[in-house]
Amino acid sequence: MPRLPLPRRGFLSLLLAAAASAHAANPTVEIIAFAHPPVLNALQPLRDWLGQQGKRVRWIETDMESPAGAQRLRALGITSHTPLVILVDGRYAHTRADGSTLALIGFPSSGGGPGWTIEDAKAIITRAIAGTHPASP
Repeated sequence: MPRLPLPRRGFLSLLLAAAASAHAANPTVEIIAFAHPPVLNALQPLRDWLGQQGKRVRWIETDMESPAGAQRLRALGITSHTPLVILVDGRYAHTRADGSTLALIGFPSSGGGPGWTIEDAKAIITRAIAGTHPASP
């Protein structure tokens, strides 16, 4: 049996510390969207809320019409015209607390209709911050 450079107890402690550190990592929210109205207006409540989260969440925005935005969409497999995509920890497909699924793609609805709302996005991000974000649907 090969000899570990650390004693077994030290190795297990290191593994536990790494797992705890990975779990405690702040979620990343990536917004890929057109950088003009009406998309800017639709996302403003989410931007304001993200700004209030401080260091609990890392968020970045990419202009969908930039080369970097187009490349990111291709990498995600999104080829159809859509005004915006929101990724939480690299995923746009999520599960609501009630078990239903949604994709953070396209304009948010104002509630009551199909699709997703800004409140859905906030709830998903809040669960990611708390470390209770479920696996992909």
